[in-house]
Amino acid sequence: MAFFSSSSNAGANIAQKDIEVGDPPADSISSLAFSGQADFLAVGSWDNSVRIYEVGPGGKSQGKAMYQHEAPVLSVCWSQDGSKIFSGGADNAGRVFDVATGQSSQIAQHDAPVKVVRWIDTPQGGILATGSWDKTIKYWDLRTPAPIATVQLPERCYSMDVQYPLMVVGTAERHIQIYNLTNPTAVYKSMQSPLKLQTRVVSCFKASANQGFAVGSVEGRAAFQYIEDKDASNNFSFRCHRVTPNNNPKDIVIYAVNDISFHPVHGTFSTCGGDGTIGFWDKDARIRLKTFDAAPGPISASAFSRDGSIFAYGVSYDWHKGHGGMVSGHPNKIMLHACKDDEVKKRPARK
Repeated sequence: MAFFSSSSNAGANIAQKDIEVGDPPADSISSLAFSGQADFLAVGSWDNSVRIYEVGPGGKSQGKAMYQHEAPVLSVCWSQDGSKIFSGGADNAGRVFDVATGQSSQIAQHDAPVKVVRWIDTPQGGILATGSWDKTIKYWDLRTPAPIATVQLPERCYSMDVQYPLMVVGTAERHIQIYNLTNPTAVYKSMQSPLKLQTRVVSCFKASANQGFAVGSVEGRAAFQYIEDKDASNNFSFRCHRVTPNNNPKDIVIYAVNDISFHPVHGTFSTCGGDGTIGFWDKDARIRLKTFDAAPGPISASAFSRDGSIFAYGVSYDWHKGHGGMVSGHPNKIMLHACKDDEVKKRPARK
């Protein structure tokens, strides 16, 4: 059964007017994040760098700053006020970049690569959460050099997202840990992913009466999971990022769902995958709003701008074949898509 129906403009189209950002990273793009205060885009890359671009009218962009890790950068995020950028990398370190001074410094340390960084804007002040392959989450107050708390995970952290007071962590072996950040060191709920294979991404619903999250996996499927048992009837999963050559189901090729991003205004969402396509979806109406062919290779990361008018995505190798699959000639591009209302606005719910 298909959980998502197609709207009238949902057919696959070539992204003809998307704009390429100049001076992209020299290696795979791991993470994209827009500032919540201005049209600045932070980009983490396997070339050990974090680049910051300013996106102007019409998608014209220019590089504004860059700083380095000592190994590939795996995640980037912004502080709520847009004054700082945080990054985590395979050098086991978390770093902070001060936008005003242009200086970066180390703020976090783990015993293995830092896979995800997320800023938590609490009523008491901002805290940085770092998730690592050392099977821990650490919380950092920027005013002190040591973590203010450490939480043990059942496995390596693969993905993490925050929509205060909700924090969701996806780990190896399909574990999902849910935290209420009013009590950040206690697990609120533990579960197995509703998907059968390895988790690639978890992404929290934007401001919603019923808290929940999306999860995407390597099996070309995504799922929606609500936190409270009373909402369990709304949980569902669906197939995406699968290609059927010559319409022969026996030849189906399945690609990983590499990223899921929620629109900051409408609450609709995007999926991007290893098949080079991007989908815009409405989870409440269960409608696929649009799918377009964005690239001949994988889409590795994505992000909406603060008002949702710009959708950025990274075209680069997504490491689905490991180190041996990283051959010369893979593109590394950052693309900007101007979102139209009919692509991202909610539709009336299906009855």
